[in-house]
Amino acid sequence: MRNFTFVLLLVSGLFAGERVDLYTINRIKNEAFQNSKVMENAFYLTDVYGPRLTGSPGIQAAAEWAIRRFNEWGLSNAKLEKWGPFGRRWYCVRFSAHMKEPQYSPLIGFARPWSPGTNGPLTGEPVLAPIGTEADFEKFKGKLKGKIVMMEAPRPSPLITAALARRLTEAELAAEAQAPDPSPSSPFFSPIPRHEEGPPPYPGYVPGKFDRDAARKWRNKVNQFLVDEGARLTLIPGSGTDGGTVFATAAGNQESKDVVPPPAVALTLEHYDRIARLMEKKIPVTLEFDIENRMESADTDSFNVIAEIPGSGKKDEVVMLGSHLDSWTGGTGATDNAAGCAATIEAIRILKTLKLEMPRTVRIALWTGEEQGLLGSKAYVKEHFADRETMVLKPEHARLAGYFNLDNGSGKIRGVYLQENDMMRPVFEAWLEPFKDLGASTVTIRKTGGTDHLSFDAVGLPGFQFIQDPLEYSTRTHHSNMDVYDHLQQADLMQAAGIMASVVYHAAVRPEMLPRKELPKPEPKKKEGS
Repeated sequence: MRNFTFVLLLVSGLFAGERVDLYTINRIKNEAFQNSKVMENAFYLTDVYGPRLTGSPGIQAAAEWAIRRFNEWGLSNAKLEKWGPFGRRWYCVRFSAHMKEPQYSPLIGFARPWSPGTNGPLTGEPVLAPIGTEADFEKFKGKLKGKIVMMEAPRPSPLITAALARRLTEAELAAEAQAPDPSPSSPFFSPIPRHEEGPPPYPGYVPGKFDRDAARKWRNKVNQFLVDEGARLTLIPGSGTDGGTVFATAAGNQESKDVVPPPAVALTLEHYDRIARLMEKKIPVTLEFDIENRMESADTDSFNVIAEIPGSGKKDEVVMLGSHLDSWTGGTGATDNAAGCAATIEAIRILKTLKLEMPRTVRIALWTGEEQGLLGSKAYVKEHFADRETMVLKPEHARLAGYFNLDNGSGKIRGVYLQENDMMRPVFEAWLEPFKDLGASTVTIRKTGGTDHLSFDAVGLPGFQFIQDPLEYSTRTHHSNMDVYDHLQQADLMQAAGIMASVVYHAAVRPEMLPRKELPKPEPKKKEGS
């Protein structure tokens, strides 16, 4: 009997009072590192089906591929769960951009979502018209008809003085593990980087406090002015620190009530600035664009991709893991967020392949509409758990043990944000201890934003996002034309998949539900125009 107890202690392990199954962790690690499918997942999500803008053929095909994969592995209830309406469908079919005069040159760039095509080749002269305040409308009134409008002032390309990719140092992780004083922001990097090189997104913008509604209203006002003035096409420089990289997102909005802008293009900063320098010297410039974009006029629904492994005892209780499937359109959506999806899909494959007995049901969710404001996960939470506006709870609210999210690029997991839930500290410390030699050990009370765990946290559910090495996320790939398969890190994604599988497994077999914070108060939606 004494020997049997000793074996149990070896294979189970007790860290800070939280039981950890070391034998199962060893099996998970072996499957994650010796039989990984994570890069195969990433290949299909990027090279085959990317980009994956919500409402596009790409995201539809990627979702159907995921359903086939889940069914092949024997997951249950694999489905596309509808939510909506999302808005207008949009995708680019053809894009070509050229400088014709004073000398021919191809231009690097891409069409911006929810802008129309050119209806054949469009040739014209550029005019510089930065519009950042209400006063600029009067300044440029009557000067834009028939022109290709350059929407931002030129700015010098930044000097590259350091490596673009980096991992978090032990000092940085130690700083992140400290409680804020109080400060909602991280002391060393923004998990969701905001490129501040360009003009403010709307008048009155405060760095670090992005107001999506204010940005949308301003964009509608600017787009309506451009349409009324007869602008033929707009250009913006894609900010970046790497030659040829173009960071840019939408020119319009998916909702049918919003203004459809003129055709809109983001160019690499170097090409944009060349055009501006020629204009400054009064040298005539002729540009040509041939863009075919497809956009439906009516609002349409979207979907989330759902599948699960039924629990063996407490089937009604659920542990969820997820990532957002949608992307922007400059690249193929590799680090944002095929990386997270590839690791999340791999994590549930590992759990299913090992035939682990888990009392609670494990459910995977691949969200859409994240880039437009966490729309898919918000809709799912409202349908299944609670309405954030009223905080009226549904029966499923009491049965969700927790949600674990991955969406900060291709870097390895270094720890986890507790979202100010200090009761989870000993739990995560125990769960991560067996992965300390793989670099994952930081547990911080801080909260992080910008991705789908917020939809769960907002209604008092345990929702968590992992800390990841930033690598090139903010300097090269995030929302850029360089967000492609080549910038994914295989070893990091294998590590992330293994950790996610282990965390989800332990949440599914834990005798008690995960501890929760106090329920938040209702947050009624602001009225339009308020």
